[in-house]
Amino acid sequence: MTLLKRVVPLLLALAMLFCVPVVGETSSTHHSKKQTKKKIAASKKKKKAPSARVQHTAQAFVASLDLKAMATQLLQNRSKAAYDGVEKYAVAHPNEAGSLAWFVIGYAHQVDNEYAQSIPALVRAKENAEELDDYVTYFLGKAYNSTADWQNAVTTLQEFTTKNPDSLFRRDAAVLYGNALLGAGKNAEAARLFAEQRTPLRADIELSLGRALARAGTPEQGALALRHVYYGMPLTDEADAAGDELEKLQKQFKLAPAPFAERKQRADLLMQGRRYGQAADEYKELASEAPPADAPGLRLALAGALWRDHRNRDAKDLLEKLPLTGDNALNDEQKAERLYYLGEITRGNDDKAFVTYLTMLRSLEPGGKWLEESLLSTGNSYLLKKDIATAAKFYSELASRVPNGKYGSYAHWKAAWITYRLNDRREAKRLFEEQISLYPASNEVSNALYWRARIAEDEHDNAKARAFYQKLSTRFRYYYYGGLARDRMAQIKVEGPADPDPLLKKIPAAKPPSDPKELMPEDNLRAQRSRLLQNGGLTDLAVRELQPAAYNDSLGWANREILRLYQDDGSYFRALQVAKRSVPGYFAFELEDMPHPFWEALFPRVFWTDLRRYSDENTLDPFLVASLIRQESEFNPSAISRAKALGLMQLLPSVGKQVAKEVKLGKFDQSLLFVPPINLRLGTRYFKKMVDLNAGTVEYALAAYNAGQDRVDDWRKDGNFRDVQEFVESIPFTETREYVQAIMRNTGVYRRLYKTP
Repeated sequence: MTLLKRVVPLLLALAMLFCVPVVGETSSTHHSKKQTKKKIAASKKKKKAPSARVQHTAQAFVASLDLKAMATQLLQNRSKAAYDGVEKYAVAHPNEAGSLAWFVIGYAHQVDNEYAQSIPALVRAKENAEELDDYVTYFLGKAYNSTADWQNAVTTLQEFTTKNPDSLFRRDAAVLYGNALLGAGKNAEAARLFAEQRTPLRADIELSLGRALARAGTPEQGALALRHVYYGMPLTDEADAAGDELEKLQKQFKLAPAPFAERKQRADLLMQGRRYGQAADEYKELASEAPPADAPGLRLALAGALWRDHRNRDAKDLLEKLPLTGDNALNDEQKAERLYYLGEITRGNDDKAFVTYLTMLRSLEPGGKWLEESLLSTGNSYLLKKDIATAAKFYSELASRVPNGKYGSYAHWKAAWITYRLNDRREAKRLFEEQISLYPASNEVSNALYWRARIAEDEHDNAKARAFYQKLSTRFRYYYYGGLARDRMAQIKVEGPADPDPLLKKIPAAKPPSDPKELMPEDNLRAQRSRLLQNGGLTDLAVRELQPAAYNDSLGWANREILRLYQDDGSYFRALQVAKRSVPGYFAFELEDMPHPFWEALFPRVFWTDLRRYSDENTLDPFLVASLIRQESEFNPSAISRAKALGLMQLLPSVGKQVAKEVKLGKFDQSLLFVPPINLRLGTRYFKKMVDLNAGTVEYALAAYNAGQDRVDDWRKDGNFRDVQEFVESIPFTETREYVQAIMRNTGVYRRLYKTP
């Protein structure tokens, strides 16, 4: 015992020595080594001694340090040589390090759904699993379940909760155990177990509970559980299976159908989940069976689903037959919804009818949500037609009727911007200032600041212009307009102090996140378990151990460690997503406001050799290309868009095939677009063509890359834009406008972050 007390602190020290540094404390931070040592010393004074479990896990971590490289290789390629190497290591280490190696072998087999092959390795892993026993037990139970070896599954999992009360797999293991009991015919026992796990509600547990109750001789109760899934969670993967089993139970035992309210709930949830075709089918069936008082509302809902499913003729026929008077007539809100749908269907096809419907809608609900939706949609439609004066009227009406509604700030901005584009600078100046005053915390306030400053420049009021630009630069540091403001400030000359405009005081200050800067705590068991799992190359499992501590952690040690794990694993897109969630308002901050590794996760410089090579070959700024990739795929080489664009630079297979011929790539297969060097080679070539087609103007090229060259040509035609910034703000597609602004903004951050002129 005395020897153990002497050895454990040494092992812990070694663990900290050999551990890869926590992300927030790398050499790239702005803190000196001396400051870091002081923080570590202070941290040691505050924290109590690690528990025996923590110490034991740290020992296992040190003992298995040399496994990581070969384990990572196995999980990446799962070749025979990799399996043989890890097995040789496992045999040579009859301790927890060997147990971890056996676990990695079993886990690797399960990655390829080779459950039977995983069992021998997992059985060996259990012999010395110690602190990772819950992992080994869970995956062994999963293997037995997947091979229908119910008895071994029951034996393996039956004491899981008792032995591992704090395991992250506690609930999942209970589900596996319950399904094993079902497979073994122990239906009542399975039902009791699933009933204990119902809170919080989960679709897979409810489905299993329904099956267990039905098999245990209580089909009515089983049907209730299945209804929870089918009617209450229709968007889940389990919903269809629950529906099939529910239908069988109802036929076999002549059970009553689900209540009307549950069936309507399913239809409404499908509608909210944008499953419009399915929702229409549900509403149609409900409407045919509903009491007279409920039928009109259901037919209205059906019409809405049909319209959203692009079945306008069917929707219009239904809407025109809905009762507007009498005992079962639509109420006022439903009448407004009906007018909205009719207006959307007729606008552009029957303008006279559209005007009639909109006039009626104005009268029925002067400030209601359906009028709000109609005015916005109408303004957008005129904007696409390039009838910007008419579009401005609808935006202005929306902003005045519902100033604090869903679209109040946006509509006010669109009206203000179009007023500027129509050269009514006096009114535009008033509207820009009103935008800042009424909506100081809105998404559009940076736009208003910039263009109000541009008007001040035109009026030779450089002091006011500088004041607005300065506010933009400090409050919206890395926003699109923040960068433009700094460019403009460099060009104007101002004598004396900037104009302290009181309007600027209304804009709330950005609050940088607190940066605790603490190291990974030595006494945190989950942290130590995560480090041990890292030695097995098990990144996803290591991250899972840290997630409870990372919740609401912002810049704390857990999120920094998760970033490092994903970056070391090459999952840069996951690190980027974690960083975005951790600090959602990061564009308003200075580089010094957050640890450097957070910025590096937000703006990764990966696949850099190939990215730089092919950017140079096509005379493109590599940081511009990196920004484009960040916006397109977030650096996920396997990304697939809704339009079936593939890979880092999101190329359509047809485009990839065409460019592959130009560069003489050889035989082309669309799977090649998932290979980063090939995607970068073809993508940079294609983007260069966009740049050349637009005479080198990057903003036009980006808009074309997103929306197509034909649309860009059409938008520029007769636009009479003073400069490219006016063109960008005038892009009628919100997605494309924000896409261009984001990439230009991100390029500036890349250059500043990596200190490139």
